[in-house]
Amino acid sequence: MADIVRDVMTPGVVAVRPDASLVEAAQLMRAQDIGGVLVAAEGTVLGVLTDRDITLRAVADGADPLTVSAQAVCTPHPVAVSPDDSVTAAVALMRQYAVRRLPVIEDGRPVGMVSLGDLAVALDPTSTLAQISGTEPDSWPG
Repeated sequence: MADIVRDVMTPGVVAVRPDASLVEAAQLMRAQDIGGVLVAAEGTVLGVLTDRDITLRAVADGADPLTVSAQAVCTPHPVAVSPDDSVTAAVALMRQYAVRRLPVIEDGRPVGMVSLGDLAVALDPTSTLAQISGTEPDSWPG
């Protein structure tokens, strides 16, 4: 069983500039097959933007996703973990703040992301969530 975040996180950073449009962010999420990106400037994380944020904070209000910036819709000052934090601590933060993803920050710089699915695969590989998270998605369209 994995004990620290480094063992379960998805390494690497997928980020957009604060002024990126929601369309840019959504296209990046689709291309990377992920549900969220970091909003960052000069290596500093400003927020986390998820597909849900785009849907509920912009599209549902009729906002034009071509003109709304990632920073305007993201969750600012996200809760984060270090790669050397315990998996238990990451789970506790997700539970406390009701989030599904945590940026992983080392020496002030983002180095990855840990998701609820990552934790499920590591902690309970036979769970339904782990099985869903470990399955390759179908490409869309076609």
